[in-house]
Amino acid sequence: MDLFDPTPDKNKNRLPYQGTVNYYGRLFPKKEADAYFEKLLTSIEWRNDEAVIFGKKIITKRKVAWYGDKPFEYTYSNTTKHALGWTKELLELKTAVETATGERFNSCLLNLYHNGDEGMAWHSDGEADLKKDGAIGSLSFGAERKFAFKHKQTKEKVELLLEHGSLLVMKDTTQTHWLHRLPPTKKITTARINLTFRTIVE
Repeated sequence: MDLFDPTPDKNKNRLPYQGTVNYYGRLFPKKEADAYFEKLLTSIEWRNDEAVIFGKKIITKRKVAWYGDKPFEYTYSNTTKHALGWTKELLELKTAVETATGERFNSCLLNLYHNGDEGMAWHSDGEADLKKDGAIGSLSFGAERKFAFKHKQTKEKVELLLEHGSLLVMKDTTQTHWLHRLPPTKKITTARINLTFRTIVE
């Protein structure tokens, strides 16, 4: 299966049922995407992620950051984060994603994967803090990585290749019925930054 789509149709639903995933392809030309990648690397307050799994505290190699309109609390993996105020670049990127999608977001969770060894296990973004069935706009900069979905009941899988400067949107009942992950790979030796724009319910 060829994961790379040279001319993606942003209106095409990539899921066969019970959810909506739209891939917009590159939202930014390479030069602009390169500039954002470098700026995000240096301007974001990156921290190693923490999770409490079976009562044990885990520190990840992957780094994260949490920004928003207000000091929102966001709890996942039994840990709570408080949002920092937007940076200039994050506001620019938020506006670009909102313009492309017609959606509105009030927060952003960022992930920094240093190389292909770092990934994300199967999960769904169904935390109580998030707007139910709301859109999540996922921007990717840096290394191109495979992104996978798996239906919770049927186990059917869908895979995409997320390009440098590209946008993926998950919405409707996607989080209810599907898991997603970023599989680790030995083939990738460079870094990837992912921004997921979200709506926190106050």
